[in-house]
Amino acid sequence: MSKINRYLSRGLCAAMSLAILAGGVSFASYTAGAAANTAAAAAAEKQSGLQKTETVYVIAKADGTPEKVIVSDWIKNPEKLNTITDKSTLTDIENTKGEETYTINENNAVQWAANGNDIYYRGNGKAETLPVGVKVSYQLDGKTVSPDDLAGKSGRVTMRFDYENRQFETAKINGKDEKIYVPFVMLTGMMLDDERFTNVEVKNGKVVNDGSRTIVAGFALPGMQESLGVDKKDFELPSYVEVSADVDKFELATTLTVATADLFGDMDTSKIDGKADELKKKLDEFGDAVDQLSDGTSQLYQGVSTLLSKSGELVDGVNQLYDGSVSLKDGAAQLSDGAGDLSDGLGTLDNGASDLKDGAGKLDSGMGDLSAGADTLDGGAQQLQAYIAQLVGGLNQIAANSSQLRGGSEEIFNTLLATAGKQIAAAGIEAPSLTIENYGAVLDSVIGSLSDDNVQALAESKAREAVAATVNAQRDVIRQAVEGNVRKQVTEGVIAAAGLGMTLEQYDAAVAAGQVPEAVQTQIAAAVSAQMAGMDSTIDSATEEQIAALIEQNMQNEEVQAQIAEALGKAQAGRESLAALKAQLDSYHQFYDGVNTYTAGVDSADAGANQILEGSYSLTYGTDNLKNGASQLKEGTGALKNGTATLKGGSAQLNAGALQLKQGAAQLSSGANQLTDGLAQLKNGTSALVDGVQQLNDGAMTLDEGMKKFKSEGVDKLKKLVDTDLKNTVDRFKAMKKAADNYKSYSGVAEGTDGKVDFIIKTAGIE
Repeated sequence: MSKINRYLSRGLCAAMSLAILAGGVSFASYTAGAAANTAAAAAAEKQSGLQKTETVYVIAKADGTPEKVIVSDWIKNPEKLNTITDKSTLTDIENTKGEETYTINENNAVQWAANGNDIYYRGNGKAETLPVGVKVSYQLDGKTVSPDDLAGKSGRVTMRFDYENRQFETAKINGKDEKIYVPFVMLTGMMLDDERFTNVEVKNGKVVNDGSRTIVAGFALPGMQESLGVDKKDFELPSYVEVSADVDKFELATTLTVATADLFGDMDTSKIDGKADELKKKLDEFGDAVDQLSDGTSQLYQGVSTLLSKSGELVDGVNQLYDGSVSLKDGAAQLSDGAGDLSDGLGTLDNGASDLKDGAGKLDSGMGDLSAGADTLDGGAQQLQAYIAQLVGGLNQIAANSSQLRGGSEEIFNTLLATAGKQIAAAGIEAPSLTIENYGAVLDSVIGSLSDDNVQALAESKAREAVAATVNAQRDVIRQAVEGNVRKQVTEGVIAAAGLGMTLEQYDAAVAAGQVPEAVQTQIAAAVSAQMAGMDSTIDSATEEQIAALIEQNMQNEEVQAQIAEALGKAQAGRESLAALKAQLDSYHQFYDGVNTYTAGVDSADAGANQILEGSYSLTYGTDNLKNGASQLKEGTGALKNGTATLKGGSAQLNAGALQLKQGAAQLSSGANQLTDGLAQLKNGTSALVDGVQQLNDGAMTLDEGMKKFKSEGVDKLKKLVDTDLKNTVDRFKAMKKAADNYKSYSGVAEGTDGKVDFIIKTAGIE
């Protein structure tokens, strides 16, 4: 899987985790439904507003094989209908909370005489009609064992829960018939005694230890991998739960598995298409920007390549210039030596006039070579200046592209931060706008706000609000019950004070039988009324105590506690998703810093090349002066040669001129030495310059190749995903949402009745 695909899979996982977290802390029961036949019999009563809430209890063996299916149904009757028509495949149906009766009509429908009441009943179902199942397998030290053989054994035990989703629909996806499973979420939990179980690990779940027991909770999404059409090589959705532990004398009380299909219960699929179109538009704009950036890096690479190819000519010119300066140095040294000899030989001028004439001829010839060398040196200096000017031009072009490169990388970074900010906002999490400077601190703060303590406090607070609202809704009923108890106590006290020695029930029976005189009845009623008149504060206080006790009692309900624990699990998933998002942004930040470092180096090289260009102007000025001086010197030696004929008459003047020649030759030799040393340094520096240009060329090539790879493997594939795979995924999500909405009941639901269902699978203990 490519790097881009890895990022996409992480991004999809992060988006799903944030979507679950953004749903808030919910305390409603998970609901789903069995595939119901919504077409009721023609004779069935038309009814609406009814809701059938169903809980299916599956009593299974230790390996998950169902032994008994017990179904509890609650038909809510908000319209207070006198007759409710229900559809059910259950047997042995019995009313569990009332006296309402039912009959089976001619359409095999269950018709309840509701008399305006809700209906609570239960019955037995069939294991073969269950839409989901659990298979539990056991291993001891790597070998498969049966539950019975595992009891009392010690070693490394592995329990694996494999889930089967049997409920699906067929939908058209991209023109093909695809099998779409009802999106059941399977939640399996168990409690392990720390005296027996240690080093507990779980795949696709979480382990929590309270000091004496280890609580294991795992989840899976059977069938969703196939429904989404996602290759497991890209990323794998959990389809099983595996628990491993070191065990001393294995014993397990039970395991509980809850199945629900309410994963997409609140999803509005009509809003997905618009978001997909918006994402496609943004990616098109992003792709255009990357195309421009890729073109810029290509131009940068071509310019640096040209610079590198011309560097060889620059090195050759510097080498030629250096060789010429060496010849000049040697010639100047020879001239200096010759001038010394000339000065020394003036003492024997009379005897060596003919020799001097010959030497003057040689000097004239040498000065011709010197003049030619000076011409070559001047030409080489001008050529060097041209090369350096070309170098400066190339670096100026590169430096001009640096700001575009920096701006492009910063624009990409800001786009990534904006996308991440939208994901966080879509999840319902308030956070400051993400910037390059603050994103790390902001994400760390958001992750910290999702700590277990914060989520625990929020979950318990919302649970208490929900429970308190439910209990307070019954305040009048509770107060009436409290007032009735107080009245009974007061009445029995008055009866006892009257010397009758009866309970309230006995007194009422005696009054009904005419055994209590009316005067006594009047006296007792007046006394009761008088005492009850001052009991309001007592009744109010007792009512508040009763309400508080009921709230605390309901807070300990297993369902409420399970939902609080579930909220903690969602918070952990959100933290992990945000941590993965921060890691991706950190990775791009490294690339962004590298671009800035590279462009700063280009700007520095450009400034240095401009300084070299200014120095080359001084060099050409000096070589031009040297050329003119050598020409004048050549003219002087010519005159010297012509004047040797009159040497004898002007020996004094010749002696003075020879002294000047000696001094000038010494200065020329010294200048030639300095010129050679300077050109040697220039020659040595050219290799470093070429190496730098080579590194610059390699870097530009790597950058160009990287941008092309990023465009082809990143942006182009991402745009293709939005154009094809994203639409395919959206269609599959819609199909799963539809399958979940269509699945309303396990045992059946009548026309006009909404349905919700939970499955609870309890496995037998192993002792």
